[in-house]
Amino acid sequence: MVIEHVAFQHPDPAAAAEWYSKHLGLRIARASTGPAQARFLADSAGRTVLEIYNNAAAPVPDYPAQSPLVLHVAFLSADLAADTARLVAAGAKAVEAPAATPSGDTLAMLRDPWGIPLQLVSRAKPLVD
Repeated sequence: MVIEHVAFQHPDPAAAAEWYSKHLGLRIARASTGPAQARFLADSAGRTVLEIYNNAAAPVPDYPAQSPLVLHVAFLSADLAADTARLVAAGAKAVEAPAATPSGDTLAMLRDPWGIPLQLVSRAKPLVD
């Protein structure tokens, strides 16, 4: 099996899709004009797809009140400090400054303009070969 996409409720899918495209390099692969305003966002490698939508049948979680350990979207970064500064200038909020892990990775945590946690990652060794 291959993961096709990961989805989550978002308060403003259309605006978030534009922000994620402009500032995180994602591409809008498919957009729905229906009530849920679903957006499928593909990464630059075309391997990972996020669906963000707003379906009235379920509440939007209070992302700003949740710990980033509950949910976060992680992005590889070649320069955590520069990417953090760039994203903060674009409306994200820094939560945790870049810090090294025992495995040699470096992680930084931010929140997008809607409070959804974004993790920036610099891996000592790729997760998958």
